[in-house]
Amino acid sequence: MKIEEIPFRLKDGRKAVLRNPRDGDAEGMLEYVKATAEETVFLLREPEEWDGYTLEDEAKLLARKNDAENEVMMACLVDGRIVGTCEIAFKNIMKTRHRAEVALAVRSEFWGQGIGTKMLHEMIRIAEEREEVLQIELEFIEGNTKGRSLYERLGFRIVGVQPNAIRLKDGTLLNVYLMIKKLDR
Repeated sequence: MKIEEIPFRLKDGRKAVLRNPRDGDAEGMLEYVKATAEETVFLLREPEEWDGYTLEDEAKLLARKNDAENEVMMACLVDGRIVGTCEIAFKNIMKTRHRAEVALAVRSEFWGQGIGTKMLHEMIRIAEEREEVLQIELEFIEGNTKGRSLYERLGFRIVGVQPNAIRLKDGTLLNVYLMIKKLDR
């Protein structure tokens, strides 16, 4: 689903824009996903899992997301560089269409600049425009205190845990927590 461009300023004063990734963004998006996978253990994929994933694959994914009726993908660009992404997916079967799932990631050098907050505010706004949506859900990995703090600030609450859902390369097992934000209806 397409969105309008949303310009805003980072906490340090730099200009940023939220928008759908475009056809020409495949290379920047691929660089971004590989970089963020290297920067933190709080994403599901390891860097080497992107090996073999091509620019063509990414371009197809972006086109599919932008054409989808039940998904929105937005990227945050600073000086033309992709530094964050956020997605929301709306359920489309009768028994679950009251739910939406959101996910986000921001390059570590931009943590604390307000990007995650701005992206989530926009996704919440988009969800609120759909009358049938009653709650937004997300998951975070144990230890992601910055993410958890952001989500709680925006009204998400922990409602469940998947014990040992993540296994790091060194064998460490981490829990995954489910959070829900109920929309005011």
